[in-house]
Amino acid sequence: MTSLQALIAQKEALEQQIAQLKKAERADALQNARNLVDTYDLTLDELFGKQKSSGKAVAVKYRNPETGETWTGRGRAPRWLDGKNREDFAV
Repeated sequence: MTSLQALIAQKEALEQQIAQLKKAERADALQNARNLVDTYDLTLDELFGKQKSSGKAVAVKYRNPETGETWTGRGRAPRWLDGKNREDFAV
């Protein structure tokens, strides 16, 4: 029966071999991919699918009644909310 240490050593050796083989074959794979892109004039959208942004507007959560300014609650809070209770400005 094989000991745990022997199996771990075999695993590490195999992982090193896999990493070396991947590194060696990577350059060829990259060159083949570039050749296909050039030959067929492929675009990023064709290769990876159209990348969509959510494009959805975020609902307003706070409104300044004096100026009409709004804030969605994302990002840095506006100055008109500094030191004030946000609940008082909730929409």
